Amino acid sequence: QVQLVESGGGLVQAGGSLNLSCAASGSIFRVNVMGWYRQAPGKLRELVATITYGGRTTYADSVKGRFTISRDNAKNTMYLQMNSLKPEDTAVYYCNANVITQSGYWGSDYWGQGTQVTVAS
Repeated sequence: QVQLVESGGGLVQAGGSLNLSCAASGSIFRVNVMGWYRQAPGKLRELVATITYGGRTTYADSVKGRFTISRDNAKNTMYLQMNSLKPEDTAVYYCNANVITQSGYWGSDYWGQGTQVTVAS
């Protein structure tokens, strides 16, 4: 089985920064694309950013130029550096990863439990 554990959330003032981490563990052969999603109260979960195994990235328009996604393949860990945070960035942030397990052939999607990010105005 595979587990994803996020960390780094918290309360920050508008204009501040936070760095989220997502560590994948378990019976992993390879972690393919990884991504960050977020869900604000009363809203649907939305994509924030993705990164492939080779490091190719995509971002939601709302975070371009402020957030940076990265990963360390040796550690099966992904990061999200969030700068110039705004109150509208307040949400629970979820880690997602497509993982090929030691016993598998095709990748399967896994989710973390989420970490709260609150940006005070």
